[in-house]
Amino acid sequence: MVTGSTHGGGSPPDIVDLGEQLSLGIVPEKMHAFVVRQDRFGEPKKAWQREVIPAPAVGPKDVLVYVMATGINYNNVWAALGYPVDVIAERQKKGEPEDFHAGGSDCSGIVWAIGDQVTEVAVGDEVVVHSGWWELDDPWVLSGKDPMLASSARIWGYQTNYGSYCQFARAQSHQCQPKPKHLTWEEAACYMLCASTAYRMLMGWSPHTVEEGDVVLVWGAAGGLGSMAVQITAAHGGKPVAVVSDEDKRQFCIDLGAIGVINRNEFEHWGTMPDISSTEWGPWMKGARAFGKAIWEAVGERESPRIVFEHPGEATLPTSAFVCDTGGMIVICAGTTGYNVTMDLRYHWMMQKRFQGSHLSNDVQAAAINQLIIEKKVDPCLSDTFTFDEIGHAHQLMHENKHAYGNMACLVNATRTGQGTQ
Repeated sequence: MVTGSTHGGGSPPDIVDLGEQLSLGIVPEKMHAFVVRQDRFGEPKKAWQREVIPAPAVGPKDVLVYVMATGINYNNVWAALGYPVDVIAERQKKGEPEDFHAGGSDCSGIVWAIGDQVTEVAVGDEVVVHSGWWELDDPWVLSGKDPMLASSARIWGYQTNYGSYCQFARAQSHQCQPKPKHLTWEEAACYMLCASTAYRMLMGWSPHTVEEGDVVLVWGAAGGLGSMAVQITAAHGGKPVAVVSDEDKRQFCIDLGAIGVINRNEFEHWGTMPDISSTEWGPWMKGARAFGKAIWEAVGERESPRIVFEHPGEATLPTSAFVCDTGGMIVICAGTTGYNVTMDLRYHWMMQKRFQGSHLSNDVQAAAINQLIIEKKVDPCLSDTFTFDEIGHAHQLMHENKHAYGNMACLVNATRTGQGTQ
């Protein structure tokens, strides 16, 4: 089990203004939550503030989860900044009245109350929540097609309100998966968004799914997404080659199952690909070829990646497109270094490569990765646990890229770390 440092203890927030003894199935009037408001968009440590807000109403197919712990994800760094999207304004355009964003897209907790049409879970169940949300009456969803391709699909706790930074989170019942019994609340809270996203990227785009012996290049392999991708690849018999930016993270990736590790700081050709007629083209191509050779050295033979697991985007995509094997796939879920990309299309069409976008996961994919966690084939990679009142601080660390490795969590209603195992 990979675990990391634990920060200050402290008690969970008291539930306020109940007027009666709190009990399962009874929805309180108010609760504590960390929220962002438009007049304080900016640095996450200031944008995220603890407030007392009304507890959300529970719809027919909703569940209210008593949040024991929450994961921390980069999407709510964006929510704090109000960039690239003002999520509050976007929801108000859809007719939603709240003038705040109560975020959080990863959760472990106890089902507290359910709508009258919920059949998947019962009050008292211990669950984790995946972040794929969609309108349940969407014709695309009702037709049985992949709901993550529906026009109504959203990221729970980022594009929706009342996420996991609340004492009581509101989710759709289909989002709930059984909490792995061997994990603490904080370990169970930290993995689902990254793990399910990585699973869809690697196993959701047939025929480009990880098979025995496949080389998979994983960018940012020591981070939340990358650490999941390395383990998922290894669990399916693939050969993950990890890319890191810090030599101190090499052994961490090897321990997760990487067959080799490349430090990208040993290369200098990153960024927009130069025009092929320019004088900069030669040095750039030399750097890209050297990086490809480093992959072969990590693998132990001249074998290029069948799948490239991308998320940096602008700085790395030209190289990813070059080193990907003939008939292979570059799959991408983000653009952490920028959104404007360049690539040499000659290598793309002549070698018949696939460039695939991917986003979150559907219920089947979330269940599949959760089962790998339950079977202890994939570890949550929890590095840091913080208190409820350190939610803003945890986002600031992520914003400044100062978190250690893997995933972070914050306690919500859990009274201390180490609780929740059976």
